[in-house]
Amino acid sequence: MAHDTVAHDSNSRTTPKDFFLWAGIIIALYGSVTSMVALLFQYINFAYPDPLTGSGDPYASSAHVAMATVIVLVPTTLVLYRIMRSQCAKDPTRMHTWVRRWALVLTIFIAAAAMLIDLITLITTFLGGELSVRFVFKVVIVLLSAGGIFLHFLADIKGYWAKERQRANSVGFAFGFLAIATVVAGFLVIGSPSETRGYKLDQQRVYDLENIQSQVVSYWQQQHKLPAGLAALNDPLSNMIVPLDPETGAQYEYATSSAHTFSLCATFDQPSWSSQQALAPRGVDDQNFSHGVGHACFARTIDPVKYPPITPPVKQ
Repeated sequence: MAHDTVAHDSNSRTTPKDFFLWAGIIIALYGSVTSMVALLFQYINFAYPDPLTGSGDPYASSAHVAMATVIVLVPTTLVLYRIMRSQCAKDPTRMHTWVRRWALVLTIFIAAAAMLIDLITLITTFLGGELSVRFVFKVVIVLLSAGGIFLHFLADIKGYWAKERQRANSVGFAFGFLAIATVVAGFLVIGSPSETRGYKLDQQRVYDLENIQSQVVSYWQQQHKLPAGLAALNDPLSNMIVPLDPETGAQYEYATSSAHTFSLCATFDQPSWSSQQALAPRGVDDQNFSHGVGHACFARTIDPVKYPPITPPVKQ
């Protein structure tokens, strides 16, 4: 009876501050862990490329969003958790508020479900004979992340961390260190912001050269000759405007050396992926335009058999 009275009194002490503090902790924690796992998945894809899917694009906005989320939400999680523990130390009745119990039990449930689903996925993949190194690494990361959260909050709901404040602080420092290591690894894989910008500019240059190359071939098929210059490719009716360098605004270089051979040149900021590794990630670089840093030219010869001229209609 006394226990019920204490529980009722503690529930009545739940304030909007308690609710939003725990809501902030849960949102920040879930966002932090999810983003860290997503970043680690990106690094695994890069280190162990799959011939069917490539190695992924670490320069995609998803990687940057995950890094930014970790940088912002991990400190937020640690600060909010420290505030909550300080308040519980001053007022032990806050340990028994309904919002705290719900937050802890919900997190334990989600972590346990994640571990079970992770193990089921591992066993299913193993039985299907489709295990790969990068899949195993991803399974281990999810298992360790969910397992760590499960054990931490299970101990918290039993009051262990309230008694062991020093160990609780050590866990917080370890979580922060892990987040820093994850972000630093991102800079090592993706590069600095200036390097990332250089790669994206080069990616646009490659797309532009592919577009110009296609238009030159189309012009040759229709006109039975190569264009005298890139300006000849401009066609307002088809909305074709020859692209310019995305950084300098200068025109790409174009020259002909025979009736069927032409070259396209551009200046690049970073070496292409296909010049650094055997398997370039799909969508990031084209091995037909492999390049180093600086000025690079690409010679192309039109094969009349593969690209036969288009015969003009016979005049009636």
